[in-house]
Amino acid sequence: MGAIRTPREKWIEEGLRALAAGGPEAVRIELLAQALGVSKGGFYGYFRNRDALLAEMLDTWEREVTEAVIEQAEDGGGDARARLARLFAIVAAASDGAVTSVTAELAVREWARRDEAVAERLRRVDNRRMDYLRSLYRSFCADEDEVEVRALLTFSSRIGTRFMAADHGGRSRQEVMLLAREWLTR
Repeated sequence: MGAIRTPREKWIEEGLRALAAGGPEAVRIELLAQALGVSKGGFYGYFRNRDALLAEMLDTWEREVTEAVIEQAEDGGGDARARLARLFAIVAAASDGAVTSVTAELAVREWARRDEAVAERLRRVDNRRMDYLRSLYRSFCADEDEVEVRALLTFSSRIGTRFMAADHGGRSRQEVMLLAREWLTR
């Protein structure tokens, strides 16, 4: 019986964990193999080199934080408010995954500050997310300014709250985020 290969997705997930922990410089084949408890030889069965892994990491991240999330939000049907509620729940639940975590998101954003190709991909991801949010808010907001503000606040809350150290008048951050979601979907 042959040896069981470490699945391609595990290499990508571990690469995204390394990216989140230390940036693109931390994505090293030997270190990933050690973290996975395998030899680095298995890596080359899937990837030509480190650059190929980095590209697939970005492909996976882009797909999982845009189209996969949008598909899940749309799958349940309902009106725009129902889809927004589902979107908020999906994003909140996905915050711990190797691919969809806020730390992976922030690591990609930091990487984009130093790499124009990554910055272009990030713009595409952000534009896709904003376009989806706009489409939902337009269904119950006639004012385009209000649509843009709601979309921006919704999107910004995904990332921005991680940088805040403020107290919330006796409420938890989660409670305030729930209130914000209710307000945004009125």
